[in-house]
Amino acid sequence: MTRLLVLLLACSLAACAGASRGAGGGGPVYPGLSCVPFARALTGLALSGDAADWWEAADGRYVRSSRPAVGSVLVLARSSRLPHGHVAVVSRVIDRRRISVIQANWVPGELDLDQLVVDVSVANDWRAVRVWYPPVEKLGVHVYAADGFILPRAPLAHDLLAARAEPAARAAVGD
Repeated sequence: MTRLLVLLLACSLAACAGASRGAGGGGPVYPGLSCVPFARALTGLALSGDAADWWEAADGRYVRSSRPAVGSVLVLARSSRLPHGHVAVVSRVIDRRRISVIQANWVPGELDLDQLVVDVSVANDWRAVRVWYPPVEKLGVHVYAADGFILPRAPLAHDLLAARAEPAARAAVGD
């Protein structure tokens, strides 16, 4: 019982925290938040279904690329660790192998800003990535297959993405 109370207290305190502004700790918690409605609310992409299905759904509707651009959506493929895939919005291009993303639900129900993603593909084609994991404050050890990047018709710059992230999270929970 004591463990449950400690867990509930920790969760309630986490919900009061501000969004993560760097590679460190986690952001605010939004119960029920998931990556798909969040990415849709933040970018305006008119795509639905599982995150892993966005790559094919975008074909012929949006520009798809193997290179990141600020405001584009990184699509991670379905796997045993990601049965529905995952989508995250590129907030910064750091260099040819590193980007930052704004993402929802990488940590369950959490919104994270400017989280590091590293291209670990042999060909530097963004087909394999490692993602920062806030609970341990370092890159996760798992490598995830990526389909690529989907560009919205009017991608937002970093400051607008950051400013609109929390309103998008609130809208996504009500989605």
